[in-house]
Formats: sequence, C-alpha cells, structure tokens
Amino acid sequence: MRRRTFVTALGAGAAASFIPGAARAATPLIASTLTGRDPGASINAQAVYKHLVSLENAARSGSRPMTIIGQHIETQQELYNASYGDTGGTTFSGYYYKKARDITGKLSGFIEIDLGPGYGATGWGTYGEDRSYNRSLALPSGVRSWQYVDDAVDLAFGVWKGLPRAADGTYNPDGTMVRLDGTTASLANGGAASGIVGMSFHQPYPGSSVKSWSRVLTQVEGEHPDGNESTPVATLTTDQAWFDRVLDWESDTDEYRALLKDLSFLAATLSYFAAWDVPVMLRPYHEMNGDWFWWGGKTAASYKKLWRIMYDYLVKTKGLHNLIFVWSPGAWDPQGDDVPWDYYPGADLVDVVGVDDYSPSASDLTHVYYTGLVDYAKPRMLAETFNMPITAAGSNALTRSPWVIWSTWGSGLTKTDINSNADVKATYYATGQVYTGGSGAGFGQNFAWGSLHAH
Repeated sequence: MRRRTFVTALGAGAAASFIPGAARAATPLIASTLTGRDPGASINAQAVYKHLVSLENAARSGSRPMTIIGQHIETQQELYNASYGDTGGTTFSGYYYKKARDITGKLSGFIEIDLGPGYGATGWGTYGEDRSYNRSLALPSGVRSWQYVDDAVDLAFGVWKGLPRAADGTYNPDGTMVRLDGTTASLANGGAASGIVGMSFHQPYPGSSVKSWSRVLTQVEGEHPDGNESTPVATLTTDQAWFDRVLDWESDTDEYRALLKDLSFLAATLSYFAAWDVPVMLRPYHEMNGDWFWWGGKTAASYKKLWRIMYDYLVKTKGLHNLIFVWSPGAWDPQGDDVPWDYYPGADLVDVVGVDDYSPSASDLTHVYYTGLVDYAKPRMLAETFNMPITAAGSNALTRSPWVIWSTWGSGLTKTDINSNADVKATYYATGQVYTGGSGAGFGQNFAWGSLHAH
C-alpha cells in the first residue's frame, strides 16, 4: 500500500472514453472455471472463484449485483506501532477485523493479511516454536517481531474455518490471539466459516537482510512508511539494471537466488493453507505502474517476467493449487503515462483484476477504473482504499461500480477525516448491496460462507 491521490477536472464520463471497453452498451459474461488457468486448481479454490465470477456476471448483466465488503489487516502495525490507528497504543492482531464488528455488529466477508514486509528483523523468522510449514527453511523461532505473521496466518485460517477452531490439527485451536504483553484477545466469529481470505506480500527487495517497510519502498525523502519517525527510509537504488539481474534466472545470479529465497518464505506459509485447502486470493507485486515499490516503474516486459517467475515457482515448483491470483495496479491518470495496460501479466496468469484507489472521493474516479478493467474478462476488485463505498450522506459508489470485493485498507476504517462510524454502518447495513461475514447468530451476516466449502 502507498497513498496516492489523483485529482482531475476530467469528468468520469469523459475519462471513460480513454479506457478500453468503457463505453460498450452490453458487457459479455465471463467463464466461471479456474481450471482454465490451473488444471490442478483445488476444489475450494474453484468454488470461491466460481462465486466471484457469479458476482461479476451479475454486475455485467445488471441482475442485482452484490459486493463482498472486505478489510485489510496490518497485523504488524496492530502489534508493534503505538501510533497506529485509533488504538492509542499497541493492541492485538486482527484489531481492525474486530473493529468493524464493534462499530456495526457485523464482520467483513473478506479479510486480507500481509505476509510481509517484516518489522525490522534481520532475516525471515517465526514466533511460534513449532510452525511445521517453516521447518524446511530452518528459520529462527521465538522472534517477537515475527509474531504478527504467525497471528495473521491463524486469523486468516480462522476466517475460513471458523473461530474458535475445531481440534483438527490447526494452530491456536481455541481461536485466541496472544498480545505482546502475554494477555489474550478472542476473535470469535461464530465458530464456523465466516468469509474468504486473501494475502498481500510487501516483499523487501531481494537481498535485503533487514525485513521492513523501509526495504520495500524505493528511496523517498521524508517518508516513514511504517509510521515510525525513527525508522530510516530505504537507500537502495533499485534501477532497471539491478532489477534485470534479479530476474536473470538464465545466469542464476545472486540476485535471482535472493528472490527465490524470499519466495520460499511465501510458499512455505501458503503451503499450510494448501494442506487444508484454504483458498487464498494472493495479491503480489501490486501498484507496479508507480515507482514507489522496488518492482514498480520498471519496463513492462521485465515486470511480467517477475510475475511469471513468481507464478511458476509457486504453482509449478511448489505445487500450490489453492491460489487465486489478483493483479492490482495503482490508480492511474486515464490520460497519463501511468496507465497499467502493458503490465498485465496475461489471462493465463491472473484470475482477478483490481485497483488500489486512494482518491479523495471513492464514488468519483472509482468508476473510471471499474470500467477500465472490464475487457480483461475477470472479476473486478477494489483491492485497497480508505473510503467506505456507501456513506451516511447518501453517496453510493456501488451503484455505478459493483466491484466483487471492496476492501478497506487497515486503519482507514476509522480515519475520521475520511469515514465516520455512520459511514461504516451505512455500508455494512446495506444488505441489498453488500455481503458481510461471520456465522451463527449475532453477526448479521447475509451469506452462508460455508456453502463455498466443497469439502
């Protein structure tokens, strides 16, 4: 995530004329099979993708489209950053997952965790003493600054299977999260399937010994991306020549080997989800049409090579077939040089297309991005935003742009200069347009999430 504001006097209707497919009278429906991309796709991954396609096709045909309301969780911020959000101090993993319920009595139907970027630790690590999926990597355990990843994995696993979780071999079977001070916090959500899950991967640049936000961003003067003013910004010059060495598998460069080492950490964690057929909407290497991440602002051909390396490693080398791949550029100027079309990896490598949109008004330019993505013939997702789609004042971005998922980024949920509690309620209570999460009585969910579990 990086905040990027794009303001223009160009009206949405005029802007749409610059985007492929925006002005068509009828939008063709899309196929609902995941096996076209991955013949070995898991049963539950196929079921989730089929559901996403059904939402997309409802929007395309105009037949009562619904949007899954989502929430990104920055567990590293929740656990370690005392200045983060509205907490007034450090808290527990999943604070902002629970916060939606505190405000509305309902939970989000989609939760996205962030496997990276680390919080200042040297090298990858784990907090739990016995994370079986990390054993092959021989990672140091008991490292406090990696607790957030362990907790995030447990939280996402629990959203799919239900908290508290049954004694089926999963971790944290009582559904309890452990705070830094040793106290606990329960994130019960009904004890059964309560939503679908995703994962982003803010990977520090390959070869970085320190794992932190400051190693994800290219150097930006004055920025402290983890919210801590004492944290130094990145100093690596991630130019094209260096990036090309990262991708040079043919020569088996040191930089390429460092990339695979990072991807092995991602694959190991994803393998735990795969073992239980928990589908994960994986959203790597996002906002590539900007220059703030080390993978951004590079040639389109080299970016697509990076995506191919990542995809082949996870699916073909590691045999992970529980993944639904999400490609999400940053918000773009329809008349600018940051349009993302040339960066699209290809229909055989992508399942869902989206955008990270931090525009001041979500109901304004959001529709431009929504129509701009239509010709990819994939479900469309608003992957990152601070804005609620429906506000107490009556604005409703979903009327024109019924994304299959609308996901709020972290503490954006309670940024009072953007959303009031009344806005959050207006969105979560719009049961004719949004699906919320949870299971059992008392959560107000309006979709049976267990119906997506094929086994």
